Amino acid sequence: MLTNYIQAALQRATYELLDDGTFYAEIPGFQGLYANASTLEACREELKDSLEEWIVLGLQLGHSLPVLDGISLSFKKDVA
Repeated sequence: MLTNYIQAALQRATYELLDDGTFYAEIPGFQGLYANASTLEACREELKDSLEEWIVLGLQLGHSLPVLDGISLSFKKDVA
């Protein structure tokens, strides 16, 4: 499930070649998540690493994460 979520998120990524010759990437709907690197491949890898950290932090803080392709990483708390 987590791998599928990461793949679905990365398929939504947008990449841009900046004036300084570096690459910038972000995933729409994933606030604060971006990457910047000297090559496209390095930018993709940096984005993937940042995405993994973004997901872990979001879950630790109890944030609602976007649902992608029907995949939800949100936890439902049991009510006692």
